Amino acid sequence: MITLLGGIALLIIGYFTYGKFIEKNFSIDPSRKTPAEVLKDGYDFVPMSKGKNAIIELLNIAGTGPIFGPIMGALYGPVAYIWIIVGCIFAGAVHDYMLGMISLRNNGAHLPELASKYLGKPVKHVVNIFTMLLLMLVGTVFVTSPANLINSITPNWLGLGAIVVLIFVYYIISTILPIDKALGKVYPWFGAILIISTIAIGISLLFSGSPIPNLTIHTIQNFHPGGLAIFPALFFTISCGALSGFHATQAPMVSRTSTNEKEGRFTFYGMMIAEGVIAMIWAAASMSLFDGQTLSQMIDAGTASLVVNEVSIMLLGNVFGTIAIIGVIVLPISSGLSAFRSLRTILADYLNIKQDTIKRILMVTIPLYLISFILTNMDFNILWRYFNWANQVTAVISLLVSTRYLYLKGKNYLVTLLPGAFMLYAVVVYILSEPIGLRMGLTTMTFAAAAVLSIGILWVFWTSGKKQKEQVDPDGELLNDQLPIGTFSAENA
Repeated sequence: MITLLGGIALLIIGYFTYGKFIEKNFSIDPSRKTPAEVLKDGYDFVPMSKGKNAIIELLNIAGTGPIFGPIMGALYGPVAYIWIIVGCIFAGAVHDYMLGMISLRNNGAHLPELASKYLGKPVKHVVNIFTMLLLMLVGTVFVTSPANLINSITPNWLGLGAIVVLIFVYYIISTILPIDKALGKVYPWFGAILIISTIAIGISLLFSGSPIPNLTIHTIQNFHPGGLAIFPALFFTISCGALSGFHATQAPMVSRTSTNEKEGRFTFYGMMIAEGVIAMIWAAASMSLFDGQTLSQMIDAGTASLVVNEVSIMLLGNVFGTIAIIGVIVLPISSGLSAFRSLRTILADYLNIKQDTIKRILMVTIPLYLISFILTNMDFNILWRYFNWANQVTAVISLLVSTRYLYLKGKNYLVTLLPGAFMLYAVVVYILSEPIGLRMGLTTMTFAAAAVLSIGILWVFWTSGKKQKEQVDPDGELLNDQLPIGTFSAENA
């Protein structure tokens, strides 16, 4: 219990201390006009309130990640707490804040355009592929996982296939609506359900009498029943609750609706901290109510959705437990919708297809949903592995973009370079060792090869940055740069 409460306290303290430092390092300008004001179009660029932007950001980034990930991460024991707390404060929240604010400074540009500007135009194509792959996997995962949860609380006659189709129909309808209608009207209600259900699970756990594991000298070890090594697996299992590249695809959506830069710390950094709190509660509940072997069997039998059902009913009873399950369901549905919405705009930008009519919107949207529907027939656990790797590769790219931005501006760039370098090494080790990669196993050769490759990538990144530094003006702005979307006035360039 002490570790759970202390960890949540550290997350909140991190928001008011390190979050404030990151904001100061970025150097916000509250008087600067935002894309929502300059490029207002009534569809994607729409001024919205701080509260709505924050709840949209939370629901966009959350999905089942901060719940399913920590549930599976709980198999490693209390050591999972460390990654959630440290990762969230020093990596994930920084990642989300920087991408959101850099996008806001660049007319709400998505990650591929930002990578093109700060890492070089050839990188744009690679980032586009990874980003679209990630969003397709995210959208599919966030159709499959809520469908399983809905199927567990609905009559058998409805069927899993019918639920999947209904979710896709909802996504299609919401995709063609303006953001303030599709998200602004519905998400506050979704957010209320999520917050209330999460608090209920947390309070019930504290008073349930179940022993909540603490992080001690005796428990800071790997308890995974399958014997999986903590590094790098834990850092891919728990992603959305600590560091997630998917968030970099969602932050630009909210940067297009924000009306003041001073809202950024609450909207981007703060909502990641909130996600960390959710992750702590579900990791603690999973470790408290089940032993590792039982938890592993439940995950294998029905994905982490089975654990969600059991935890909710055990702690809250049938009625309130079902309400809590509904609270979990709204997460992936909202994130899945946001993933497909982002995927549509990124693909349309890449192919230069204007999204100014419903016909053109559906021309891009329908094929994406058809591909995703086919992918829903894949084994969920296999889909999750590919999603996790693509997710953290995207996080590395996002942190390198942020590092380059800070470097060009003459700011402290170590705040993004250090977590970026760490995750880069983890990504390389993962792809060299895992079955989805080169299957080299976790050997000395693997770790050494990963170190060499990571250093090589960082060296190329550093040398290209020094050359780019020669092409900036005294304010750190790139000379002869064309902003990727729209045009700011000279005073905002």
